[in-house]
Amino acid sequence: MIRALWQKRKSIVFTWLISYSAVLFVPIAISLVIYSQASHALKGEIHRANDALLKQMRYTIDNQVDLMKRLDMEITWNDKLQNLMYSNKPAKEAPFNAYQLVKEFRLYKTSYASIDEFYVVWDQGKAVLRPGNIRDLQTAFRTLHDTGGLSYEAWSAAVHGKEANRFAVLPHLGAGTSDTSIAYITRLPNDLSGRPTGSIVVMADASRFRQAIEGISNFSEGLLLILNKDNEILLSSRQDTPELKPFLDGGHVRLGDARIGDSELFYMPSAVSDLKYAIIVPSAVYWKKAEYVRSFASISILLSLVGAGMLTWFFTRRHYTPIHELMQSLTDRNAPPEKEDGNELRFIQRAILNARSEKERIAMQLQKHQHTLRSNMIHRLLKGRLETHVPYEEAFRSFHMSLPSNEFAVLLFVLENEESLHAKLPGIDLNEQAKLVPFIIGNVVEELALQHQHAGYVAEVDDMQACLVCLKPDASDARGEMQAIASDAQTFLRRYDMELTISVSGIHSSWAGIAAAYQEAVDAMEYKMVLGKQGIINYEDIRVSPADSAGSGYYYPLQVEQQLINFIKTGNFEQASAYMREITDRNFGGRVMPLNLARCLLFNLVGTMVKAINELGEGGSWENEPSWMDAVIDCGTIQEMQEALQALLRDVCAFAAEKRASNASLEREGSLRELSAEVARYIEAHYADANLNVNAIGERFDLKGSYLSRLFKNQTGEGLLDCIHKTRIGQAKAMIRAKRDSINEISRLVGYNDPATFIRVFKKYEGITPGKYKEIY
Repeated sequence: MIRALWQKRKSIVFTWLISYSAVLFVPIAISLVIYSQASHALKGEIHRANDALLKQMRYTIDNQVDLMKRLDMEITWNDKLQNLMYSNKPAKEAPFNAYQLVKEFRLYKTSYASIDEFYVVWDQGKAVLRPGNIRDLQTAFRTLHDTGGLSYEAWSAAVHGKEANRFAVLPHLGAGTSDTSIAYITRLPNDLSGRPTGSIVVMADASRFRQAIEGISNFSEGLLLILNKDNEILLSSRQDTPELKPFLDGGHVRLGDARIGDSELFYMPSAVSDLKYAIIVPSAVYWKKAEYVRSFASISILLSLVGAGMLTWFFTRRHYTPIHELMQSLTDRNAPPEKEDGNELRFIQRAILNARSEKERIAMQLQKHQHTLRSNMIHRLLKGRLETHVPYEEAFRSFHMSLPSNEFAVLLFVLENEESLHAKLPGIDLNEQAKLVPFIIGNVVEELALQHQHAGYVAEVDDMQACLVCLKPDASDARGEMQAIASDAQTFLRRYDMELTISVSGIHSSWAGIAAAYQEAVDAMEYKMVLGKQGIINYEDIRVSPADSAGSGYYYPLQVEQQLINFIKTGNFEQASAYMREITDRNFGGRVMPLNLARCLLFNLVGTMVKAINELGEGGSWENEPSWMDAVIDCGTIQEMQEALQALLRDVCAFAAEKRASNASLEREGSLRELSAEVARYIEAHYADANLNVNAIGERFDLKGSYLSRLFKNQTGEGLLDCIHKTRIGQAKAMIRAKRDSINEISRLVGYNDPATFIRVFKKYEGITPGKYKEIY
């Protein structure tokens, strides 16, 4: 038997036998612990019970004490009492005031029925003021306190003591079942002359307090005491008890000694006064219960020894049978035999770990396939390749994708700084970098959509991250919430140096509307060429209706283009640059221009640069270096193209200025520049003259008009007639904005006798009529 057990020492059977055998000793140890702790637990329970009894007594007595203090406070602050004690009125009025006061005391007597007696000792009048009467001191003493237990001198010392507030035991004639009362004595402050004023005495019969504590003392088999602040006994539940004597020190109770002999003392301060409530309990009260616990522990040990021995072997055999059957089922009969270590649990653990590893491997493969299938489904929905035989609601549920409603929108995300972002991730494989960024964007956007109570699902489509958003039911401001999701995503991802351009589609219903929403987002994304990168482009903001697009166009007439070429040819970069910015601001500063028109305008500007270079002559070097044109055309946004055009403009103007400097001497250039400035100032001064023309200006400067106009154009880039018209139009625009005169009056003020001529010239240089200009401004 012993050899068989030793051979199975690693088996679970051996372990169970040892364990169940150890169970035999556990009840014994527990019973000993229970017995050792029983007295402490019972003592704690007695303490808590005594605390509860003290709290009950405190609650009952504190209510009565609180009434006594409240009555004392009302008497103290009574107006008539204040006038009697502290008034500077003649002494002959004092008796009348005292009479008024005792009459009012009757109301207090009615209001405080549980207060058996109260009075005011009036020192200056040497009298006692009671409800309804006034007595001298000795008469009041005989009426109230002369039971033989207290002398007149002791009573007088008690009520005239220096202590402000205190409790005392006073005899009381006419009390109920007791001839004593607990009195609350308050000494009133001296008057302004320093003379004593008096005292207030409020009494309650001791029987009221004794009834509250006798029931509690009978229940706890203890002695209950009411102590004043000097630990003197005001009242006890029993008189002359032996358990009280060990705790007495003269007439005071020692509260610092919790246990003396076979008794224990507990106390608790009053919540409303300086009284204390104490209880003295015999130790035998709770040792009786300890004997019961000891007997119960002995019986439990005996039952544990008998029962555990009988059940150990039975349960060992009963529990090992399913373990053995489980081992047989987990054994792979086709696998080569392995060396067993003899422990069944370790064998089962290895089998479970192997099965779990295989399950995790299969789950990982399924997860990868599921992610690919989910992305493919979203991709097909965005592209509009719907399959009628596919139940998409069921497909969404299979991918654990919720569908709050049948309203959809699409958000597109384009990362603008992908190369620089990858440069900030050294040590990470390029494939991992390509996976990391979409993973971050997808998680952030889906979480933001969920925060707004929508369902968002991200997939990569056409090198962009597309988020299909299924809106929550009854979304009141769906467009605003899509804008908020895009703004939050852009702000959050900017912390990780991701510069994103985001486009937002409109709201569409049904599965077929998803493709329309995606196309709207793609169309909106293309507008980053006009609106710039790293922004949020909403399709509703850039959508152009057929009525609007029919009359749409851009402002770049031939005379404006020629003016820009003239500025370039003069070599004045500041003037040419400002004019080019004025053109672009006028076209892009207001409404959102359709994308095709924006591209046409930009190509027109590039063509203007080519024309300017050709008109300068000797442009072979520019023609042999076409990379500048590629740099302009390859720009992704208008802002980038403007910067490229400005850089090219600077080089062309520098080339033109250098050429002009090489064709004319410095003296002639200076004189011509001064002449041009004088002519310009003359035009500014005389623009209102209807007879102002090229010949009149030539006569003013002793030159032929056509020759002077040619010199002026070589210096400024525009002819004299253009300068006259532009000056007049500029003044007319200022007058129109001021809204002072009519169009006919303004045409006369700026030098045009014929309003039709003014309107024609205004439309030539501004592209609109004066009336239309007035409506705009």
